[in-house]
Parts: sequence; structure tokens; C-alpha cells
Amino acid sequence: MGTKVLWVFIAFAMMISYMVYRCMLTPVDLVTKEYYKDELSYQQVIDAKKHAASLAGSVSLRQGGDGLLLLLPAEMQHRSVDGTVQFYCPNDVKRDRHFDLRVDSAASQRIDPGMVPPGHYTLRVKWTTDGVTYMDERALTVL
Repeated sequence: MGTKVLWVFIAFAMMISYMVYRCMLTPVDLVTKEYYKDELSYQQVIDAKKHAASLAGSVSLRQGGDGLLLLLPAEMQHRSVDGTVQFYCPNDVKRDRHFDLRVDSAASQRIDPGMVPPGHYTLRVKWTTDGVTYMDERALTVL
């Protein structure tokens, strides 16, 4: 009886050891490298999203054979716009893509095909014009 209890204990210890070993090999990626710093400045994100929601239109993305076409709201046409575009892939950090926002007078920017691999993304567009910061975020699938 005592040896059976000992074997059960040894088997349990080996199973727990194996699980700890496997967990140590599993990569854990945070949303951003500076997660805690970004969390402290989250009020700015909330304000930027409110500013974007107050616009008549919203950010849109069209997909075609010649790439992706990012369109800012019509209010941004013929204005100086500075910002960033982020394609965040929640299941693979290697697929994340970051671009500077360089829109033309029609408030659009073309992203070449192949720059963003097909998959599921969260599109984050953050821009500043006339001292006001805007941010739009949406889920999308790149084909």
C-alpha cells in the first residue's frame, strides 16, 4: 500500500514538472512592449477616440488588387495630418505592421499589396491635425 502511494506521488510530481517545463517554453507576448507605460496614458486614448467619434465620418479601409486604401473622414481632406497606422495581429507578434500616416489631399493613403500579410488584425489609426489627436480602432480581416 505504501509503495502505491509513493508511485502516485512520483507520477504527480513528474506531471507537474512536465507542465512547468512546457509553460516555460510557451511565448507570452504583451500587446505592446511598453504595456504599463501605455496603460498610464490611457486617458489620452479615450479622449482621442471621443474626438474621432465626433467626426461625421470614420476611418475606412478598402481592399483591392492594388493593395489597401486607407481613407480618413472627409473632414481631414486638404488638412495637414500627421500620425501612425498599426496593424496589430493578436495571435502573432511577427505579423504586426506599423506605418507612418502620409495621406494625400483626399485624406487617403495606399498601402502596397504584400506589406500586410493576410489574416485577422486590429487596425489602429492615430492622427493629429490642428493640435487635436484622433484615434480609430477596428477589427478587420486582410484577404
